[in-house]
Amino acid sequence: MAKIKRDDEIIVISGKDKGKRGKVVTVLEDRVVVAGVNLVKKHVKANPNRGTQGGIVDQEAALHISNVALFNAATQKADRIGYKLLTDGTKVRVYKSSGDVVDVK
Repeated sequence: MAKIKRDDEIIVISGKDKGKRGKVVTVLEDRVVVAGVNLVKKHVKANPNRGTQGGIVDQEAALHISNVALFNAATQKADRIGYKLLTDGTKVRVYKSSGDVVDVK
């Protein structure tokens, strides 16, 4: 079970975008892509067959997973994640600071 999953609300804890918040778009092995964070300029070549226009576009680059932390809405701060087994045997993610369950369904 991964500590950070797709669609989690995260906050960047180090780097040039420190303090920015966003939703996780993609989780790679040890990197995450976050919407609106770590924007880089990419030079795109035009492709008339596909109908794409050339130019310079902004896109999100991957961040290392150690540079982000899950955002705890209750405390409005970054929080670490742990695991806990419930009485019915399911494994859930919990906030380390409060012990509250992250995945409330």
